[in-house]
Amino acid sequence: MKVLVDEMYDGIDVKLKELGYQAFSVKKLIAEGKKLTSDYSVIKYAEENGMVMVTEDAEVGKACKENNIPCVLLDNETIFKIILEELGQYKNR
Repeated sequence: MKVLVDEMYDGIDVKLKELGYQAFSVKKLIAEGKKLTSDYSVIKYAEENGMVMVTEDAEVGKACKENNIPCVLLDNETIFKIILEELGQYKNR
């Protein structure tokens, strides 16, 4: 599975690679000379390369959904669910 990690999550690509994913960072791709400075370019790159997009940018998530591009959107609701799960381990202390 190919994964494209948005700029704000640069470094997550390395961890995903360690787990066997073909992961790429927008930030690193830009440093290599790819023209990915707009949301459109990033989304199009993910689509053209058969990638799952990972982002916290709601507009990117919305555009992915509208265009049937797989996307993991780490919005406030998703982060809140993770916080609640983590807090659950401390409930009985």
